Amino acid sequence: MLILAIILFGMLVGAAAQLILGKERGAIDWAMAFTAGVAGSFIGGLLISLLAGDGLHLRPSGIIGSLVGALIVTAAWRWMRDRRGPAKPAASRSGNPAKRNQAK
Repeated sequence: MLILAIILFGMLVGAAAQLILGKERGAIDWAMAFTAGVAGSFIGGLLISLLAGDGLHLRPSGIIGSLVGALIVTAAWRWMRDRRGPAKPAASRSGNPAKRNQAK
């Protein structure tokens, strides 16, 4: 049950990070929300909780750290994806060599 709660919390935090940074294409990317939420919660939440002296208990500092971590992971993910550029479409190939020569 705890694992399901962690996954759900991560997805909610990741979706909140996307809403704060602005949704792309009008919808939430749930794969990005899950990944950014869980990674951001683990890294940001754990780091902020330990720095605040709360330990591993659920406190507001850990929740805020989770959101900050998810924002950083989401922003980094988008930056890396935009840096690569759009995916190139696969070249269409015809099985008929005569048609291939006509297209040129």
